[in-house]
Amino acid sequence: MKMLVTGATGKLGTRVVETLLKTVPANQLAVSVRNLKKAAGLQACGVEVHQGDFDHPETLDSAFASIDRLLVISADGDNETRIRQHSNAIAAAERAGVKFIAYTSIANAKESKNFLAPTHKATEEAIIKTGIPYSFLRNNWYLENEVSGIQGVLVGAPWVTSAGNGRVGWALQQDYAEAAAAVLSGNGHENTIYELSGKLITQDEFASALGTVLGKEVPVQQVDDATYTDIMKGAGVPDFLIPFLVDIQKGIREGTLEIESNDFETLLGRPATPISEGLTQIVKDIS
Repeated sequence: MKMLVTGATGKLGTRVVETLLKTVPANQLAVSVRNLKKAAGLQACGVEVHQGDFDHPETLDSAFASIDRLLVISADGDNETRIRQHSNAIAAAERAGVKFIAYTSIANAKESKNFLAPTHKATEEAIIKTGIPYSFLRNNWYLENEVSGIQGVLVGAPWVTSAGNGRVGWALQQDYAEAAAAVLSGNGHENTIYELSGKLITQDEFASALGTVLGKEVPVQQVDDATYTDIMKGAGVPDFLIPFLVDIQKGIREGTLEIESNDFETLLGRPATPISEGLTQIVKDIS
C-alpha cells in the first residue's frame, strides 16, 4: 500500500510525515512538494519524493500515479485560488485511480459561515462527487496561529481581540498531524467526517491560561473590529494581512468554531493536548 502526503514540507505536512515515519516503512510513503530541494531530507530517509504543483495538474498526474491512499493538505491563498487548486488535485487523484482521499478541512465545513469555509465546502463536495472513499479532517484552529499575539504578551502587550465571547477549540498542530496520520495509515475510515477540536474556550479563558503559564496576569483588551484594525496597523502588521485577521476575529465572535467533539479521542485514544500544556510548549519554543 502506497500513501502520499501533499504539501509535505509545510508546517502541518512536515509533522504528518514525521508521525507516519514512526509506524510506516519509508518505502510505503510518498510526498508531493513544489520545491524538491526542501524535501531532500525525506528522500535521504527513503521516502519517494515527487514534484507536485496544484497549479500544474500534469505534475499531479505523475505524483499520484500508483498511489493508494492520499492526504490532501489544504493550500494557502484566497478562496478562489484554493478552490481551483484543490479541484485540480482531486481531479488528478481520480485520474490516477487513488482509492482513498483524506482532506484537511475546517470545522463544520458544510454549514459554516466562516469566511474560510467556501474553499473547504467546495473541496469536500468535489471529493464526494468522485465516488472515491474519503475522510474529512475538519480541523478547528491551530494553537500556533496565536504565536504573534503570545509574543506581544511576552513583551508586555495585552491580549487584544474583537472576538467577544466566541469560543475556539484550539489544538496543537502536532495533534492534528497525528490524527491525519492515523486516518491515512489506518483502517475503517472510509466515508467519515472527524470534527477535530480541543476544549472550547473563550479569549478570556485563553488569556487566563496563558497568564498561568507565564506566571503573570494577562489583561484582555476587548475591542470592536475597527479598533482591532487600528491596533494591528500600529503593531506593524502588513496591510494585506489585516482584513484576514479581522475576519478571523469576526468568525470566532459569530461562533463558527464552536464545534464540540471527542473525535481526537476517537482517533488518538486521548483528547487534544490541554491548552496549558500546549501554551507551555509554544512559549518555550518562542522564548
